[in-house]
Amino acid sequence: MSFADDLTTMFGTPFGVSATSGGVTADGILDQPTSVVAGDQVLYVDYVFHCKNASFGTLKAGDSITVDGTAYTVRTNEAGLDGLTREISLQKT
Repeated sequence: MSFADDLTTMFGTPFGVSATSGGVTADGILDQPTSVVAGDQVLYVDYVFHCKNASFGTLKAGDSITVDGTAYTVRTNEAGLDGLTREISLQKT
């Protein structure tokens, strides 16, 4: 079995949470929070949503997404190293 075959299991129960943006609903893993620091200042605190590339690969900065019932704004949307997953940086709305 390949890594691609295991993505649904990896992002699903019991680790994953549901997310919705536009007409798409899919599962993923929400990491919270990640601080971005420059020197001794915290610039911002982000959440990171990990999901399948096929689910939310087209989201861009400024788009809205609801993850586990909480509204967020997309800051960045980057492909994972494998090209099958996304790492979406989020800010609470």
